Amino acid sequence: MSTVFEHPIRVYWEDTDAGGIVFYANYLKFFERARTEWLRALGIGQHALREETGGMFVVSETTIKYHRPAKLDDQLRVTATLAEGGRASLVIAQQAWLGETLLCEGTIRIGWVDAAAMKPARIPSSVLERLT
Repeated sequence: MSTVFEHPIRVYWEDTDAGGIVFYANYLKFFERARTEWLRALGIGQHALREETGGMFVVSETTIKYHRPAKLDDQLRVTATLAEGGRASLVIAQQAWLGETLLCEGTIRIGWVDAAAMKPARIPSSVLERLT
């Protein structure tokens, strides 16, 4: 549906578990960073967006499949691409790569909410236009 955005992430000591590999939940953090930078690259700053529209994105659903582990000091390439667009939510497909090896992949559904009421709302059309 859209082009693939790539964001580099270095694995630090704090990202690993007692076995010396990336703790599984940290892939969600890596995905979050890549999604934030993807939106920023599209001219969608989340703080400014909240100030201007009174709304914000929240994660409502995620699925993840792990293939191979990442280790301390690995330089990952984390991707984000719009897989599905709607009026109130988006599905972002994401992957973490080490070179040409796929380590982890998943989808993240982000929904748009009124920030004050924390209730679902429609994504502003200006935002949807930048995403598609």
